[in-house]
Amino acid sequence: MSIRALIADDERLMREQLRARLAEVWPELELVGEARNGVEAVEMTSRLRPDLVFLDIRMPGMTGVEAARQIGQLPTDDEWHGCEIVFITAYDQYAVEAFEQGVIDYVLKPAERDRLQLTVERIRKRLAQRDSAGAADEPSPVALQQLLSKLATRLDPGAAQHLRWIQATVGQTIQMIPVEDVLFFISDEKYTRVQTAQIEALIRKPIKELIEELDMNLFWQIHRSTLVNTKAIAGVSRDLRGRQLVSVKGHPEKLEVSRSFTGLFKGM
Repeated sequence: MSIRALIADDERLMREQLRARLAEVWPELELVGEARNGVEAVEMTSRLRPDLVFLDIRMPGMTGVEAARQIGQLPTDDEWHGCEIVFITAYDQYAVEAFEQGVIDYVLKPAERDRLQLTVERIRKRLAQRDSAGAADEPSPVALQQLLSKLATRLDPGAAQHLRWIQATVGQTIQMIPVEDVLFFISDEKYTRVQTAQIEALIRKPIKELIEELDMNLFWQIHRSTLVNTKAIAGVSRDLRGRQLVSVKGHPEKLEVSRSFTGLFKGM
């Protein structure tokens, strides 16, 4: 089965150079599209569903890190389990340290044949392991989001700190809720429900924005619409249909884990 890839870089010459190098070291790779910015990269990934996306780490409008976060939120199904991310970067020392964790690979600008060959070998091995092991053995979505959060901080040290307070509507009043008190967030089309042990509140902020603002070491995403405080997880069980359900300390509600995130609780 051929591997399908997408390239995203705002510099045309860099796209052309990477395309030429990939043709040399991975001739059977099928390039299905080229994006000029992060927004296009997300849209094309959603539409074309490639196995692999090469993302320039710095692009105007939406950076490669921001695009990777959005791509990580795209819905998966039996036909498409998501894609591998490879960052294209002109920065080596401080950024590359984070890539060495192995969840995401990288290509240095300009793409040199020998270094690209090593990257390609690692990617092919990872894709082969994913196909043989199944979706449950893919890298943890939490590990991916944590790495992206770390990269965002390294690339922009002056960026805002993690969200510490939630300003939410409770009845007819506005309350300031400490983030660490939140048991879980659940979104619908318009609102996100904020649940603590004592109160239930609503905010107009989607899950994808919360992911960018919260400390993803504290909150795990277990569903497209659900984030749970890791300190509030009491246990994980399965229902009669085989779905994983998270029990929450201090609250009777059980939270469903979607298929994309079942790897968080391996062995359950």
